[in-house]
Amino acid sequence: MGVPGLTEVMEVINDVHRKYADPRTKDWFMLFSNPVPVWLLTAAYLGFVMWLGPRLMRDRKPFSLQTFMVVYNIGLVIMSVYMFVELLLSTSAAGYKWLCSPYNENTWKNPLEQRVANILWYYTISKAIELLDTVLMIMRKKDSQVTFLHLFHHSTMLNIWWWVQTFIPGGQSWFSACLNCLVHVVMYLYYGLAVIPALRDKLWWKKYITTFQLVQFVITLSHTVYTYMSGCDFPLWGQYMLMGYMVLMLVLFGNFYVQSYIKKKSHCQHRKKTDSLSTRYANGSEHVANGSNGHINGNLKDHPHVNGAIKRN
Repeated sequence: MGVPGLTEVMEVINDVHRKYADPRTKDWFMLFSNPVPVWLLTAAYLGFVMWLGPRLMRDRKPFSLQTFMVVYNIGLVIMSVYMFVELLLSTSAAGYKWLCSPYNENTWKNPLEQRVANILWYYTISKAIELLDTVLMIMRKKDSQVTFLHLFHHSTMLNIWWWVQTFIPGGQSWFSACLNCLVHVVMYLYYGLAVIPALRDKLWWKKYITTFQLVQFVITLSHTVYTYMSGCDFPLWGQYMLMGYMVLMLVLFGNFYVQSYIKKKSHCQHRKKTDSLSTRYANGSEHVANGSNGHINGNLKDHPHVNGAIKRN
């Protein structure tokens, strides 16, 4: 007996897959002609980081994992550099243009397109590897870093790229992946170096990573809007999905930037100003109480005016 509604959904997906999936990639690892394995991986990921992981770590000390963290993050830097360069080289060899790279049934027949599909598959695999980001946060008891934005972004990227790699592993799909790889070079380099205590205070570009991400979303959205407006031969559903996701990312990452940097900076400045005024007031009161203002000599309690003021208060 199937889950109500799920059987119908799977029938629709299987029908769409049979008619429109790219014959070169549809059976590759992590694609499997079916989104269920990716759904199960996503469910396991969310179950661990939202319930099982915190439960297991509740009475345990956080793991350091310094060596593993350095190796893991630098490994992702190397992978991101490779994918960025290979996307540029493979798309150039296939004759891609920056503003419009078509994808249709003829794309499948071009042997030069196989190289593009291969590197986009590596990019899809990287989205599964990056789920470890959150697992490591849980093991190190960095629960405050596990935000809705973090979970939503990691979960959706993996699932979105199942659809992209299954149905449109070429054409305009390369642009957003290439730009994202460049951002990840900077981001994972920061994460890898930040684990080393001696370097932590010397890393000044954390704030600019979020800025770089926002710029990435603006460029990708603009590029996709141009794709739509110019009538570039690329599936419309792919354009709609990417435009919608970029708008959502701008809202979520924009809110994170405002909360983390603009409001936090304003709060710190206000607190610093308040602390400064409090210190000045306290210092002034201390001078008066000690009779060191140059106008009061002797013991304050014997001075008639001061003593009267104290009594009135």
